[in-house]
Amino acid sequence: MAAPVTPSLDQFRRIVVKIGSSLLVNDGGIRHRWLDALVADLSGAGAARRDLLIVSSGAIALGRRVLKLAPGVLKLEESQAAAAVGQIALARAWAETLHRHGMTAGQILLTLDDTEERRRYLNARSTITTLLKLRAVPVINENDTVATSEIRYGDNDRLAARVATMVGADLLVLLSDVDGLYTAPPMTHPDARHLPVVERVTGEIERMAGSTSSELSRGGMMTKIEAAKIATAGGTTMLIASGHETHPLRRVAAGARCTWFMAQTTPVTARKKWISGHVETRGALVVDDGAIKALRAGKSLLPAGVKRVEGRFQRGDAVAILGPAGQEIGRGLVAYDAGDAVRIAGRNSREIEAILGFAGRAEMIHRDDMALRGE
Repeated sequence: MAAPVTPSLDQFRRIVVKIGSSLLVNDGGIRHRWLDALVADLSGAGAARRDLLIVSSGAIALGRRVLKLAPGVLKLEESQAAAAVGQIALARAWAETLHRHGMTAGQILLTLDDTEERRRYLNARSTITTLLKLRAVPVINENDTVATSEIRYGDNDRLAARVATMVGADLLVLLSDVDGLYTAPPMTHPDARHLPVVERVTGEIERMAGSTSSELSRGGMMTKIEAAKIATAGGTTMLIASGHETHPLRRVAAGARCTWFMAQTTPVTARKKWISGHVETRGALVVDDGAIKALRAGKSLLPAGVKRVEGRFQRGDAVAILGPAGQEIGRGLVAYDAGDAVRIAGRNSREIEAILGFAGRAEMIHRDDMALRGE
Protein backbone atom coordinates (compact mmCIF):
# COMPACT_ATOMS: atom_id res chain seq x y z
CA MET A 1 0.00 0.00 0.00
CA ALA A 2 1.35 3.41 -0.97
CA ALA A 3 2.12 5.82 1.86
CA PRO A 4 -0.40 8.66 2.20
CA VAL A 5 0.65 11.93 0.63
CA THR A 6 1.36 14.67 3.15
CA PRO A 7 -0.07 18.11 2.37
CA SER A 8 1.99 21.30 2.01
CA LEU A 9 1.44 24.48 4.00
CA ASP A 10 1.42 26.42 0.71
CA GLN A 11 -1.88 24.90 -0.41
CA PHE A 12 -3.96 26.39 2.43
CA ARG A 13 -5.52 29.85 2.28
CA ARG A 14 -7.19 30.38 5.68
CA ILE A 15 -5.06 29.14 8.56
CA VAL A 16 -5.70 29.08 12.31
CA VAL A 17 -2.55 28.67 14.43
CA LYS A 18 -2.95 27.66 18.09
CA ILE A 19 -0.08 28.23 20.51
CA GLY A 20 0.12 26.44 23.85
CA SER A 21 1.10 28.16 27.09
CA SER A 22 4.25 26.10 27.55
CA LEU A 23 5.61 27.41 24.25
CA LEU A 24 4.82 31.07 24.76
CA VAL A 25 5.47 31.46 28.48
CA ASN A 26 8.32 30.34 30.73
CA ASP A 27 9.51 31.27 34.21
CA GLY A 28 10.68 34.63 32.94
CA GLY A 29 7.41 35.52 31.21
CA ILE A 30 6.77 35.72 27.46
CA ARG A 31 9.40 34.16 25.21
CA HIS A 32 9.71 37.22 22.98
CA ARG A 33 12.43 35.81 20.74
CA TRP A 34 10.38 32.69 20.04
CA LEU A 35 7.25 34.76 19.41
CA ASP A 36 9.07 37.04 16.99
CA ALA A 37 10.33 34.03 15.04
CA LEU A 38 6.81 32.58 14.81
CA VAL A 39 5.38 35.85 13.54
CA ALA A 40 8.23 36.03 11.02
CA ASP A 41 7.01 32.64 9.76
CA LEU A 42 3.44 33.94 9.54
CA SER A 43 4.50 37.05 7.64
CA GLY A 44 6.66 35.10 5.20
CA ALA A 45 6.13 34.45 1.53
CA GLY A 46 2.48 34.27 0.54
CA ALA A 47 1.09 35.81 3.73
CA ALA A 48 -0.66 38.54 1.74
CA ARG A 49 -2.69 35.84 -0.03
CA ARG A 50 -3.72 34.10 3.20
CA ASP A 51 -6.08 34.77 6.06
CA LEU A 52 -4.30 34.21 9.38
CA LEU A 53 -5.88 33.69 12.80
CA ILE A 54 -4.16 33.08 16.12
CA VAL A 55 -5.56 31.18 19.11
CA SER A 56 -3.17 31.96 21.93
CA SER A 57 -2.95 30.48 25.41
CA GLY A 58 -0.87 32.06 28.12
CA ALA A 59 -3.00 34.65 29.92
CA ILE A 60 -3.39 32.69 33.16
CA ALA A 61 0.25 31.57 33.11
CA LEU A 62 1.38 35.19 32.75
CA GLY A 63 -1.07 36.59 35.28
CA ARG A 64 -0.21 34.12 38.02
CA ARG A 65 3.43 35.21 37.80
CA VAL A 66 2.57 38.89 37.99
CA LEU A 67 0.25 38.27 40.95
CA LYS A 68 2.79 35.89 42.56
CA LEU A 69 0.24 33.12 43.01
CA ALA A 70 1.53 29.88 44.51
CA PRO A 71 2.33 26.93 42.20
CA GLY A 72 -0.31 24.26 41.75
CA VAL A 73 -4.00 24.24 40.90
CA LEU A 74 -5.65 27.66 41.17
CA LYS A 75 -9.07 28.33 42.61
CA LEU A 76 -11.63 29.53 40.07
CA GLU A 77 -11.51 33.13 41.30
CA GLU A 78 -7.69 33.04 41.23
CA SER A 79 -7.71 31.79 37.63
CA GLN A 80 -10.12 34.56 36.65
CA ALA A 81 -7.97 37.19 38.36
CA ALA A 82 -4.80 35.82 36.77
CA ALA A 83 -6.47 35.87 33.34
CA ALA A 84 -7.57 39.50 33.83
CA VAL A 85 -3.98 40.56 34.51
CA GLY A 86 -2.27 38.23 32.06
CA GLN A 87 -4.54 38.97 29.12
CA ILE A 88 -3.28 42.57 29.03
CA ALA A 89 0.34 41.47 28.75
CA LEU A 90 -0.53 38.75 26.24
CA ALA A 91 -2.45 41.11 23.96
CA ARG A 92 0.31 43.70 24.12
CA ALA A 93 2.95 41.15 23.17
CA TRP A 94 0.96 39.97 20.16
CA ALA A 95 0.06 43.50 19.02
CA GLU A 96 3.65 44.75 19.24
CA THR A 97 5.17 41.70 17.58
CA LEU A 98 2.67 41.61 14.72
CA HIS A 99 3.14 45.36 14.22
CA ARG A 100 6.91 44.93 13.84
CA HIS A 101 6.19 42.55 10.96
CA GLY A 102 3.69 44.87 9.28
CA MET A 103 0.48 43.26 10.58
CA THR A 104 -2.37 44.52 12.74
CA ALA A 105 -3.73 42.53 15.69
CA GLY A 106 -7.36 42.38 16.76
CA GLN A 107 -8.18 40.81 20.13
CA ILE A 108 -11.23 38.55 20.54
CA LEU A 109 -12.16 36.82 23.80
CA LEU A 110 -14.70 34.01 23.49
CA THR A 111 -16.70 31.82 25.84
CA LEU A 112 -18.28 28.47 25.05
CA ASP A 113 -21.65 30.10 24.38
CA ASP A 114 -20.11 32.33 21.71
CA THR A 115 -19.49 29.33 19.46
CA GLU A 116 -22.43 27.14 20.50
CA GLU A 117 -25.41 29.57 20.60
CA ARG A 118 -26.39 30.58 17.06
CA ARG A 119 -27.01 34.28 17.59
CA ARG A 120 -23.72 34.83 19.42
CA TYR A 121 -21.99 32.50 16.96
CA LEU A 122 -23.03 34.73 14.07
CA ASN A 123 -21.89 37.86 15.88
CA ALA A 124 -18.48 36.36 16.62
CA ARG A 125 -18.09 35.03 13.09
CA SER A 126 -19.07 38.40 11.63
CA THR A 127 -16.47 40.22 13.72
CA ILE A 128 -13.72 37.76 12.80
CA THR A 129 -14.65 37.84 9.11
CA THR A 130 -14.61 41.65 9.09
CA LEU A 131 -11.16 41.71 10.69
CA LEU A 132 -9.89 39.32 8.02
CA LYS A 133 -11.36 41.46 5.23
CA LEU A 134 -9.54 44.44 6.70
CA ARG A 135 -6.31 42.38 6.68
CA ALA A 136 -6.03 42.28 10.47
CA VAL A 137 -4.98 39.16 12.38
CA PRO A 138 -7.55 38.06 15.00
CA VAL A 139 -5.82 36.95 18.21
CA ILE A 140 -8.32 34.75 20.04
CA ASN A 141 -8.41 33.32 23.54
CA GLU A 142 -11.02 31.91 25.87
CA ASN A 143 -12.44 34.62 28.12
CA ASP A 144 -11.11 33.09 31.32
CA THR A 145 -12.04 36.17 33.34
CA VAL A 146 -15.72 35.17 33.24
CA ALA A 147 -15.72 31.50 32.21
CA THR A 148 -16.62 28.91 34.82
CA SER A 149 -16.27 25.13 34.80
CA GLU A 150 -19.82 24.87 33.46
CA ILE A 151 -19.37 27.29 30.56
CA ARG A 152 -15.84 26.83 29.37
CA TYR A 153 -13.86 24.83 26.85
CA GLY A 154 -11.15 24.14 29.39
CA ASP A 155 -8.44 24.03 26.74
CA ASN A 156 -7.61 26.03 23.66
CA ASP A 157 -7.22 22.99 21.40
CA ARG A 158 -10.99 22.51 21.19
CA LEU A 159 -11.57 26.26 21.12
CA ALA A 160 -9.22 26.52 18.13
CA ALA A 161 -11.08 23.71 16.36
CA ARG A 162 -14.43 25.47 16.90
CA VAL A 163 -12.99 28.75 15.65
CA ALA A 164 -11.53 27.02 12.59
CA THR A 165 -14.87 25.48 11.61
CA MET A 166 -16.75 28.69 12.46
CA VAL A 167 -14.70 30.77 10.00
CA GLY A 168 -14.35 28.06 7.35
CA ALA A 169 -10.59 27.67 7.77
CA ASP A 170 -8.99 24.98 5.63
CA LEU A 171 -6.09 24.38 8.06
CA LEU A 172 -5.71 24.33 11.84
CA VAL A 173 -2.14 24.15 13.19
CA LEU A 174 -1.68 23.07 16.82
CA LEU A 175 1.82 24.05 17.94
CA SER A 176 2.61 22.02 21.02
CA ASP A 177 5.34 20.42 23.09
CA VAL A 178 5.00 17.24 21.01
CA ASP A 179 5.73 16.67 17.33
CA GLY A 180 2.62 14.71 16.52
CA LEU A 181 0.71 11.56 17.34
CA TYR A 182 2.43 8.30 18.27
CA THR A 183 1.00 4.83 18.56
CA ALA A 184 1.51 5.18 22.33
CA PRO A 185 2.78 7.96 24.61
CA PRO A 186 6.50 8.15 23.67
CA MET A 187 7.60 9.22 27.16
CA THR A 188 6.54 5.87 28.57
CA HIS A 189 6.79 3.73 25.42
CA PRO A 190 10.22 4.16 23.73
CA ASP A 191 9.17 1.86 20.88
CA ALA A 192 6.12 3.97 20.00
CA ARG A 193 5.80 4.74 16.28
CA HIS A 194 5.15 8.26 14.96
CA LEU A 195 2.17 8.67 12.59
CA PRO A 196 2.77 11.28 9.86
CA VAL A 197 -0.80 11.17 8.50
CA VAL A 198 -4.14 10.22 10.05
CA GLU A 199 -6.75 9.72 7.35
CA ARG A 200 -9.65 9.47 9.83
CA VAL A 201 -10.00 9.69 13.61
CA THR A 202 -11.11 6.21 14.65
CA GLY A 203 -11.49 4.51 18.02
CA GLU A 204 -8.00 3.09 17.57
CA ILE A 205 -6.57 6.58 17.04
CA GLU A 206 -8.35 7.84 20.16
CA ARG A 207 -6.87 5.02 22.22
CA MET A 208 -3.37 6.06 21.16
CA ALA A 209 -3.74 9.44 22.86
CA GLY A 210 -2.20 9.91 26.28
CA SER A 211 -3.50 12.28 28.96
CA THR A 212 -0.34 13.94 30.28
CA SER A 213 0.17 17.67 30.04
CA SER A 214 2.73 20.23 31.13
CA GLU A 215 2.45 22.42 34.22
CA LEU A 216 1.56 25.49 32.19
CA SER A 217 -0.87 23.83 29.77
CA ARG A 218 -4.38 22.48 30.36
CA GLY A 219 -4.32 20.31 27.27
CA GLY A 220 -2.84 16.92 26.40
CA MET A 221 -2.91 14.61 23.39
CA MET A 222 -6.49 13.60 24.17
CA THR A 223 -7.71 17.18 23.76
CA LYS A 224 -5.85 17.37 20.47
CA ILE A 225 -7.61 14.27 19.20
CA GLU A 226 -10.93 15.81 20.27
CA ALA A 227 -9.94 18.94 18.34
CA ALA A 228 -9.10 16.80 15.31
CA LYS A 229 -12.57 15.22 15.38
CA ILE A 230 -14.21 18.66 15.46
CA ALA A 231 -11.97 20.16 12.79
CA THR A 232 -11.91 17.34 10.25
CA ALA A 233 -15.68 16.78 10.45
CA GLY A 234 -16.10 20.48 9.71
CA GLY A 235 -13.87 20.39 6.64
CA THR A 236 -10.65 21.62 8.23
CA THR A 237 -7.36 19.75 7.91
CA MET A 238 -5.43 19.73 11.19
CA LEU A 239 -1.71 19.60 11.90
CA ILE A 240 0.09 18.86 15.18
CA ALA A 241 3.69 20.07 15.23
CA SER A 242 6.33 20.81 17.81
CA GLY A 243 6.86 24.44 18.66
CA HIS A 244 9.92 24.01 20.87
CA GLU A 245 12.38 25.32 18.30
CA THR A 246 12.27 28.80 16.79
CA HIS A 247 10.56 29.21 13.40
CA PRO A 248 8.25 26.20 13.90
CA LEU A 249 6.19 26.76 10.74
CA ARG A 250 9.31 27.19 8.63
CA ARG A 251 10.54 23.89 10.03
CA VAL A 252 7.27 22.15 9.10
CA ALA A 253 7.53 23.55 5.57
CA ALA A 254 11.07 22.15 5.39
CA GLY A 255 9.89 18.67 6.37
CA ALA A 256 10.05 18.55 10.16
CA ARG A 257 8.22 15.67 11.83
CA CYS A 258 4.51 16.35 12.44
CA THR A 259 1.10 14.67 12.12
CA TRP A 260 -1.55 15.65 9.59
CA PHE A 261 -5.23 14.88 10.25
CA MET A 262 -7.08 14.93 6.94
CA ALA A 263 -10.38 16.79 6.49
CA GLN A 264 -13.37 14.58 5.71
CA THR A 265 -15.04 17.21 3.51
CA THR A 266 -14.65 20.88 2.63
CA PRO A 267 -15.64 23.68 5.04
CA VAL A 268 -18.42 24.87 2.72
CA THR A 269 -19.86 21.39 2.21
CA ALA A 270 -19.78 20.65 5.95
CA ARG A 271 -21.53 23.90 6.82
CA LYS A 272 -24.26 23.44 4.21
CA LYS A 273 -24.84 19.86 5.38
CA TRP A 274 -25.25 21.10 8.95
CA ILE A 275 -27.73 23.77 7.91
CA SER A 276 -29.78 21.51 5.64
CA GLY A 277 -30.02 18.47 7.86
CA HIS A 278 -29.28 19.30 11.47
CA VAL A 279 -30.96 22.64 12.20
CA GLU A 280 -34.63 23.02 13.11
CA THR A 281 -36.37 25.82 11.21
CA ARG A 282 -38.18 28.57 13.14
CA GLY A 283 -40.02 30.17 10.24
CA ALA A 284 -39.97 30.74 6.50
CA LEU A 285 -39.22 33.32 3.84
CA VAL A 286 -41.34 33.11 0.68
CA VAL A 287 -39.33 34.39 -2.28
CA ASP A 288 -40.10 35.29 -5.89
CA ASP A 289 -38.90 33.59 -9.06
CA GLY A 290 -36.16 36.15 -9.59
CA ALA A 291 -34.73 35.42 -6.16
CA ILE A 292 -34.81 31.67 -6.85
CA LYS A 293 -32.82 32.19 -10.03
CA ALA A 294 -30.28 34.34 -8.19
CA LEU A 295 -29.92 31.82 -5.36
CA ARG A 296 -29.28 28.98 -7.79
CA ALA A 297 -26.62 31.14 -9.42
CA GLY A 298 -24.79 31.33 -6.09
CA LYS A 299 -26.11 34.68 -4.85
CA SER A 300 -27.27 35.68 -1.38
CA LEU A 301 -30.93 36.26 -0.58
CA LEU A 302 -31.64 40.00 -0.56
CA PRO A 303 -34.71 41.60 1.05
CA ALA A 304 -35.95 42.67 -2.39
CA GLY A 305 -36.61 39.04 -3.34
CA VAL A 306 -38.69 38.21 -0.25
CA LYS A 307 -42.46 38.32 -0.80
CA ARG A 308 -43.64 37.17 2.63
CA VAL A 309 -42.28 36.36 6.09
CA GLU A 310 -43.74 33.52 8.16
CA GLY A 311 -43.17 32.48 11.77
CA ARG A 312 -41.52 34.01 14.81
CA PHE A 313 -37.76 33.82 14.70
CA GLN A 314 -34.69 35.70 15.85
CA ARG A 315 -31.54 36.68 14.07
CA GLY A 316 -29.38 33.59 13.65
CA ASP A 317 -32.29 31.14 13.61
CA ALA A 318 -32.70 28.72 10.73
CA VAL A 319 -35.61 29.41 8.37
CA ALA A 320 -36.96 27.65 5.32
CA ILE A 321 -36.72 29.37 1.94
CA LEU A 322 -39.94 28.75 0.03
CA GLY A 323 -40.87 29.39 -3.59
CA PRO A 324 -44.10 31.15 -4.66
CA ALA A 325 -46.00 27.83 -4.63
CA GLY A 326 -44.76 26.91 -1.16
CA GLN A 327 -42.08 24.47 -2.28
CA GLU A 328 -38.92 24.43 -0.13
CA ILE A 329 -35.96 25.79 -2.08
CA GLY A 330 -33.50 25.52 0.81
CA ARG A 331 -32.71 26.65 4.33
CA GLY A 332 -30.54 29.32 5.87
CA LEU A 333 -29.58 31.30 8.94
CA VAL A 334 -31.50 34.56 8.80
CA ALA A 335 -29.77 37.89 9.48
CA TYR A 336 -32.83 39.65 10.99
CA ASP A 337 -35.48 39.10 13.63
CA ALA A 338 -38.92 38.29 12.20
CA GLY A 339 -40.32 41.75 12.92
CA ASP A 340 -37.49 43.51 11.13
CA ALA A 341 -37.63 40.99 8.27
CA VAL A 342 -41.30 41.86 7.72
CA ARG A 343 -40.49 45.57 7.54
CA ILE A 344 -37.73 45.24 4.93
CA ALA A 345 -39.22 42.40 2.84
CA GLY A 346 -39.50 43.45 -0.79
CA ARG A 347 -37.34 46.54 -0.26
CA ASN A 348 -33.95 47.47 -1.66
CA SER A 349 -31.01 46.84 0.65
CA ARG A 350 -30.08 50.53 0.42
CA GLU A 351 -33.30 51.34 2.28
CA ILE A 352 -32.60 49.15 5.32
CA GLU A 353 -31.09 51.87 7.50
CA ALA A 354 -33.88 54.32 6.78
CA ILE A 355 -36.55 51.70 7.54
CA LEU A 356 -35.01 50.10 10.65
CA GLY A 357 -32.99 52.97 12.03
CA PHE A 358 -29.72 51.04 11.92
CA ALA A 359 -27.39 49.80 9.20
CA GLY A 360 -28.14 46.08 9.06
CA ARG A 361 -26.70 43.56 6.66
CA ALA A 362 -27.47 43.88 2.98
CA GLU A 363 -28.52 40.23 2.79
CA MET A 364 -31.51 38.62 4.42
CA ILE A 365 -29.54 35.33 4.26
CA HIS A 366 -25.92 35.32 3.17
CA ARG A 367 -24.95 32.62 0.69
CA ASP A 368 -22.43 31.20 3.21
CA ASP A 369 -25.31 30.65 5.66
CA MET A 370 -27.56 28.89 3.15
CA ALA A 371 -28.06 25.36 1.86
CA LEU A 372 -30.20 24.87 -1.24
CA ARG A 373 -31.99 21.65 -2.15
CA GLY A 374 -29.74 19.46 -4.25
CA GLU A 375 -26.46 20.95 -3.05
